Amino acid sequence: MRLFLYLSVCVSVTVAQVCNGYAELCDRKWSNISQIGTHDSAFVGDLPTQNQNIDVTAQLNAGVRFLQAQTHYFLKTLTLCHTSCFELDAGPAVDYLSDIKKWLDANPNEVVTLLLTNGDYVPVGNFSAVMEASGLANYAYTPPHQLAIDEWPTLQEMITAGDRLVMFLDYDANTNVAPYILPEFSYFFETAYDVTTSTFPTCALDRPGGSNGDGLLPLINHYLDVDILGILIPDRSAAATTNAATGVGSIGAQADLCTTTWGRPPRVMLLDYFDTGNALAAQNTLNGL
Repeated sequence: MRLFLYLSVCVSVTVAQVCNGYAELCDRKWSNISQIGTHDSAFVGDLPTQNQNIDVTAQLNAGVRFLQAQTHYFLKTLTLCHTSCFELDAGPAVDYLSDIKKWLDANPNEVVTLLLTNGDYVPVGNFSAVMEASGLANYAYTPPHQLAIDEWPTLQEMITAGDRLVMFLDYDANTNVAPYILPEFSYFFETAYDVTTSTFPTCALDRPGGSNGDGLLPLINHYLDVDILGILIPDRSAAATTNAATGVGSIGAQADLCTTTWGRPPRVMLLDYFDTGNALAAQNTLNGL
């Protein structure tokens, strides 16, 4: 019996020392970790309107810890839709959130970050309602106040506290109504999206307007579109190059440019078709792993 207890303690300690897959990340602040993220993570398949090859659970299993998804309000339901629900409807947001919750249930040493877009600028209560209904709100981290970059907890602190989901909303967040749904542009700036130049030659701030980027984490939209008769669609054929760890137009090349431009490394690199190329190798390089 004593041997069993001893072994159980040893296993528990060993497991607790691994955070998001690496012991080296446990003592790092959430804000001091670079992550590749899946752009439009809910839109999965071979259509031109779909941005990923595998579903959100498979993305998480593969090592993705930053998810971005686009929402619209359709038939009185918060729904995952691409531009319009008549163009691509990936189902109710609550189902997507439930999948993330189930994955967190099964993976107790992981911290996931979720960025939702509010395409129809609906009140934040619509988002907190589906967070509560899915059970994912139980994992959500609520900061004591708006945090500076160096004030974030470490991954281990978040895991120990059970606060393993960090959630952002691009527009119309209100922390007085939903304190765990954080306003994206109080914490991040973004580079331009819908880029059609394969070399990704710039790391200029695009949003929020009027900002100089001070005190904000860099989020880089590193996914390539192609213009087909005036319509921009994801450039699936270029994904192996766009998502390479090194080389012209790669994750590594734009990350280096952004680090030079801003004096600090990007904290998120959003990708399409993340499983094509070497995205996780690039992430490890950014984190010195």
